[in-house]
Amino acid sequence: MKALVIGATGATGKDLVNQLLNDKDFEEVDIFVRKPVDIQNDRLHVHVVNFEKPEEWKGMVKGDVAFSCLGTTLKDAGSKEAQRKVDFDYQYEFAKAARENDVEDYILVSAYGANPDSRIFYSRMKGELEEAVKQLHFNKITIFKPGMLDR
Repeated sequence: MKALVIGATGATGKDLVNQLLNDKDFEEVDIFVRKPVDIQNDRLHVHVVNFEKPEEWKGMVKGDVAFSCLGTTLKDAGSKEAQRKVDFDYQYEFAKAARENDVEDYILVSAYGANPDSRIFYSRMKGELEEAVKQLHFNKITIFKPGMLDR
């Protein structure tokens, strides 16, 4: 199988990539990152992309299962608009590209309390992303809703 990962350099993504590379069921692991990484493995393919320009990378989102672990904090992003760009826009464009390229399974790391009707910005944004990804009609969608992550 071939895995596709967005958010491979974050707290959750790093662990996921290591697990995928140690899993013999995955012959290839493609990660989509903003800057080069120090991971070396024959089965790892690193795609340094500009998430602002999905037309440049969406054709590479081809495989069996896509994992979306991308996310940031409001503090790191600097504004709600910047956080939404990372936590919604980039992830949705990745999911859309995966679906357009016939990726069957999609795994999304969301957040506890995600709800598109929430009055809390973060929870609403995560809930909106979940609903948008569901509308893409993957063969299988798995959504994890962890609590606060210890980075």
